[in-house]
Formats: sequence, C-alpha cells, structure tokens
Amino acid sequence: MQQENKGFKSGFISIIGRPNVGKSTFLNRVVGQKIAIMSDKPQTTRNKVQGVVTTNDSQMVFIDTPGINEPRHKLGDFMLRVAKNTFREVDVLLFVAAANERIGKQDRFVLDMLRGIDVPVFLVLNKIDQVHPDELPKIIESYKKEFDFAEAVPISAIQGNNVDNLLAKIAERLPEGPQYYPADQVTDHPERFIISELIREKALHLTREEIPHSIAVVIEKIAPDSEHEDMIRVQATIMVERDSQKGIVIGKKGVLLKEIGSRARKDIENLLGSRVYLELWVKVQKDWRNKAMHLRDFGFRDDEY
Repeated sequence: MQQENKGFKSGFISIIGRPNVGKSTFLNRVVGQKIAIMSDKPQTTRNKVQGVVTTNDSQMVFIDTPGINEPRHKLGDFMLRVAKNTFREVDVLLFVAAANERIGKQDRFVLDMLRGIDVPVFLVLNKIDQVHPDELPKIIESYKKEFDFAEAVPISAIQGNNVDNLLAKIAERLPEGPQYYPADQVTDHPERFIISELIREKALHLTREEIPHSIAVVIEKIAPDSEHEDMIRVQATIMVERDSQKGIVIGKKGVLLKEIGSRARKDIENLLGSRVYLELWVKVQKDWRNKAMHLRDFGFRDDEY
C-alpha cells in the first residue's frame, strides 16, 4: 500500500445490475484495457473482477460483479452471493441499467436488495447511444420512481459518452484515503485468471446459443517455451457438462476448437506482450455447476461451500 497523500481520495465501487446491461464493457472502458470478458449472453461474469483507475488526486477500485437474477443452480447461488457480498465492502454502488430496455422484474429484484444499504447508490443508465436523447429524462424518471438514487448519470460505455463525468461524480463521494495500488496497475486479478476468461469468452461467442453457461476454463500451465525464447506456452482445458457439448466445442474435424484458440491467442498475446503458443483440450465434467467440489476446483471459491 502506498503512503497516504493529504487530500488524496480512494475507495471501492461495486458495479451491479441484472445480466447483460454492459457492466463489463463499462469496466474495460474506465481501466483502458480488456480485463473483463464481454458477451451478449447473460451472466458472463462469474467472479468479482476488480479494475483500478488512478488519477492525480484519486484512486477508484471498481468491482464488476456477476449479473444478478434469481439463481437456478449452485453456480447461480455462488454468483448471487458474490454480488451481494460487495454491498458491505464499498463506498459507492453503481446500479447499471440499459436505456434501450424498460425497467423490469430483474431490475426490481436488484433494487429490492439495495433497500436499506447505507452507501450512495448511483443510477448509471448505459447504452444511451441506442435511444433518442429526448427519451432520456423520461427513462431516468421511471427509475427514480423505483428507488432514491444519490445520482443519475446517463452514459454509453461502448462509445465512452459521459463516462468522465461519471468518474468525477464518483470521486466526489469517496473519502480521503491511501493509494492502494501502484498507479500503473489496472487489476488485482492474476494473469492466469484473465487468460482463462479470455478463452471462455471466445468459446461462448463461437458456440452461441448451443452451450449457454456450461463452460468453464481451467489453466493447466503457463511457462516459457523451451524452444523459443520469445514465446510463452499456455495449456488450458475447456470444461463442459455433457458429451454432446464436447462435440460442439471441438466442432467438425476440430475446426471450432481451433478457431477458439486462434481468437483467444490474440487477446492473450496483447495481455502478456509476447508471442503465445496456446494448447486447448475439452473435457466433460457432468453437472459441474451443481457440484460444490467442482466449483471450487474451477476457481469459484466460497467459504459457504
């Protein structure tokens, strides 16, 4: 931890909301690089992902939580607990909603959990690039009728519109405190975690609706290549729940698995700043999302299991 500077502000900010409203897109925008995976499938984020934004006079530590909805399996229970546990840990809560969708049951489910929380709650109305500006006041008012927000800030995370204004408003709410992380650090997650997430993102994207949430990625090994000094060898296993899913991920003559590897390798090379040789396998672990032992093995750690 760095020495405390007089007048320097710091704190933790939780990004919450129902699935698929752009929380991870927002996190990647503010930190300036990809640390959280993005997909048009809900509940892409499964663990807390922390991103760090440091300015001359403040440090904001953002926690991107899993999309909140009513759980249907042990993994869903885990994801809900991860999100709810951040409520007690932060200085500001960002409730992210999509401007191009009406407030619905899942939004209200999240807001109900926030009632009585003694932390400023911001309404962050994302995806304003997808609605006419004249519609925004009415949309914001519909949310204010549901909850007493400390601030309401419309943004476009994908285009960056009004994001700097949001950061300034967050900084105003933070207490004076120390700089927790070095100024050039953008996440507290180890590279191994981010690499597994980048592979999972490509698998989710390429399998589309065929394998909604049955994919986990386990990194087996990351090491320098013994034959090439400028190359890192990454070995990873994609876990699925059924034999039929294994066939889908591999694809005819291995074409899909090769494409997953090719796309993931480019992102991993950007992350590591080195050439990467990526080896992927696919393994079936039946019904892993409902088995606490497998959840722990795959990185979903929770003391309640």
